[in-house]
Amino acid sequence: MKPRYSINLSEQMAVCETNYARLMKLLPDLRKLDHYEFEVEHSGGTLVPVNITVLERGKYTTILEVKQHYPLLGWLLAPRFKVHAYHDVAMAEVTAFQKQHKIAARYEYPNESMFQPDEKAQLNGFLGEWLCHCLKFGHSQYQTAAAFSSV
Repeated sequence: MKPRYSINLSEQMAVCETNYARLMKLLPDLRKLDHYEFEVEHSGGTLVPVNITVLERGKYTTILEVKQHYPLLGWLLAPRFKVHAYHDVAMAEVTAFQKQHKIAARYEYPNESMFQPDEKAQLNGFLGEWLCHCLKFGHSQYQTAAAFSSV
């Protein structure tokens, strides 16, 4: 029998801290603006639009909806995140992905939805990789373009 998945809290906190730093580099004026649009270059030079919208803003937390679009590839499911940015602790975590709402920290496996035991950790890692990709290959006509560089 496989041992039960154990959450590495310090590792997850480090991932969320790094994601927050990347998010702030990508969106340096996050506390002021409610909507961002830019394009990300993919293989072959194709530019893919990205929209980031502030859904809710509190004193210590900003909730974002992050959507990447693939207008020419309707069959490909583009990333869609709901991200909570916690300003008081400088962390950002995925709280929803695609049509999956309320992601648990740990899942028993197997389960009805076939989520991995470490689904939340994987999604936060994916957010980090996606933010790195945006920073490296993002194009914007706005001032935030100056913030685009590799992390």
